[in-house]
Amino acid sequence: MGTEKRARAVGLNHVALEVGNIEEALAFYGRLFDFELRGKSSSSAFIDLGDQFIALQKGRTQPVDGGRHFGLVVDDKEAVRKALSEAGIKTLPGRFLDFLDPWGNRVEIVAYENIQFSKTPQVLRGMGLTQLSKNKSALKELAAKGMAAS
Repeated sequence: MGTEKRARAVGLNHVALEVGNIEEALAFYGRLFDFELRGKSSSSAFIDLGDQFIALQKGRTQPVDGGRHFGLVVDDKEAVRKALSEAGIKTLPGRFLDFLDPWGNRVEIVAYENIQFSKTPQVLRGMGLTQLSKNKSALKELAAKGMAAS
């Protein structure tokens, strides 16, 4: 490698999911999650995640996802498990809470308290989620990187 400075990847702004129909996708995800719609057209919709978003794009043509997935962080993993059950959506085998949407996008549900991923206090306040916290394991991981008090 040369001596030129490379950019450092610092996070994700959004994830784009291809779906068959925007209205059907919004209805599907609306049964599972409370969300704000950032914007919508006939071929796309944007679900707000505070300082990030999910882009739904019309036009899924590839087969069902296997290992390819994204981890969606939630404030209440058990509420998602219940909503999946009530909607008749089967979870995938394994130790994680994964499911496929109707277009074959694989989603893994992750509890905010269990992972390093953190929203700033300002973003949490703007989202009305001021009571979220991290468990000891997540705090230990963050402290080891100098990102939380030990």
